[in-house]
Amino acid sequence: MIAAQYITLSELQRRVRQVLEERFALPLWVSAEIAEVKVNYSGHCYLELVEKGEGDGVPKAQARAVIWRSQYARIAAYFEAETGQRLAAGMRILAKATVNYHELYGFSLQLLDVDPAYTLGDMERQRQQTIARLQAEGVWEMTRQQALPAVVQRIAVVSSSRAAGYQDFCNELAKSPYRFCLTLFDAVVQGAAAEDSIVDALSRIAAAGEAFDAVVMIRGGGSSSDLNCFNAYRLCNHVAQFPLPVVTGIGHDKDTSVADLVAHTALKTPTAVAASNGWRRPTAIWRGPDCSWEMRRWRSRIRRRSDWNGSARLSHSRASGCCRRGGAASTGRRRRCSRLRPICCAGTTAGSRPLRSCC
Repeated sequence: MIAAQYITLSELQRRVRQVLEERFALPLWVSAEIAEVKVNYSGHCYLELVEKGEGDGVPKAQARAVIWRSQYARIAAYFEAETGQRLAAGMRILAKATVNYHELYGFSLQLLDVDPAYTLGDMERQRQQTIARLQAEGVWEMTRQQALPAVVQRIAVVSSSRAAGYQDFCNELAKSPYRFCLTLFDAVVQGAAAEDSIVDALSRIAAAGEAFDAVVMIRGGGSSSDLNCFNAYRLCNHVAQFPLPVVTGIGHDKDTSVADLVAHTALKTPTAVAASNGWRRPTAIWRGPDCSWEMRRWRSRIRRRSDWNGSARLSHSRASGCCRRGGAASTGRRRRCSRLRPICCAGTTAGSRPLRSCC
């Protein structure tokens, strides 16, 4: 074959580069998902961008991208200030890019800017899709159809042991006069691993059977992107169909995630969950491990303090410290009766020792 009928590889690459430079002379905005991001020691940021299919999530386009050090500090700082999160894998972005082609390194994009509003808008779009899907599957109201037990003592907590929200929850619950048994299922509550970690914790609680009365899922405040894992379909589907009532306290007052919407009870903060009347029911019959001993002790004290005629036992009103017989003759006995300190006020007696939270 004569030389005029073929070209070299380098010549082909040069022509491709020339066409791309002429066709894409100006920057253009490109939407893509970050598959991988890495900032090297020199300060340059290297990304792997992908576009996935709507139905199966299989990548149908892929390209390398770079943000040079001279622009990365500005872009990264602005993006984090607006979204509250750094550029990370799994995040959808809208980037202003120029097209580059090199004979050795092939096709790539140089990113000049990133629009944080697009990323926040995509999070809201995914949130609405999760809501629509759960409603279409008929599980939206499922967990709210369960009744919260009259006595809630065995609580499974899904949170991070290092989270400030978990500490706030325990500190507030410790103020209750009743005792609770808390079991922490430590989970990641932020970032790419959060969804899988929380779902795994819920699965372990479900596997425990009837070991718990309710589940508490808590996390302190954060940006919209920090709380985005609580809008994920898989996590919310687990919450919606969970066999136990799930009580959530996620974020601040202004934050409402899909997990809040499908939970049995949604409260604004971890502290609000601990302070809820659901855990502090003054009319409940608390049957803790010490309760039977305390009731026997009360009955013994009541029998010893028989009525003034020596035959009738003290009425329930006297056992609650409310002697109703008036007159000067009953003054001393009324003082003695007032020293009997009940905890519950619904006809059940408890001991002189208040039941404390174990958190």
